[in-house]
Amino acid sequence: MSTTFTEENNTEVKYGSLKTLTVLTYIGSALQLIMGFWQYATADKRVADMEKQMASPDFDKMPDFVKKMMSPEALQQAKAMAANNLPLLVLALIGGVLGIMGAMQMRKLKMQGYYIWLLSELVPLIGTFIFVGTSVFSGFGAIGLAFPLLFIILYTLQRKYLINK
Repeated sequence: MSTTFTEENNTEVKYGSLKTLTVLTYIGSALQLIMGFWQYATADKRVADMEKQMASPDFDKMPDFVKKMMSPEALQQAKAMAANNLPLLVLALIGGVLGIMGAMQMRKLKMQGYYIWLLSELVPLIGTFIFVGTSVFSGFGAIGLAFPLLFIILYTLQRKYLINK
């Protein structure tokens, strides 16, 4: 009689939004692995297709936003990505695997999972910056910065739930 029903069930583990974030991390990490292999397999073809489109007589008839995606700077970026194909694949693999590992640890409410996951976000970004340059993060490539930054903020706000060592 001294305890109520709500007091008895108060031992439930609190996750906040960690479960949702980790599921999204699993999906994002799987996409990162798939896109890493896709980029590796199609990099040279992408450069050849871009050069062919830029040399086409119909290039002047294309809309302005398409011309911006096929600018000389975009071609140089595509060439840099093709030239550094293997390191970019390795970075994608490292990022994807560390992301999954970190998310698995955070599902167990372990703080080390946060740091492993944080590495999975930062290593590919820094590596891409080193191998390709900052141009990859301009225009539509800014999405490549927006999602990691958003998730870093969201996971950092959920760190209080990571109570296990």
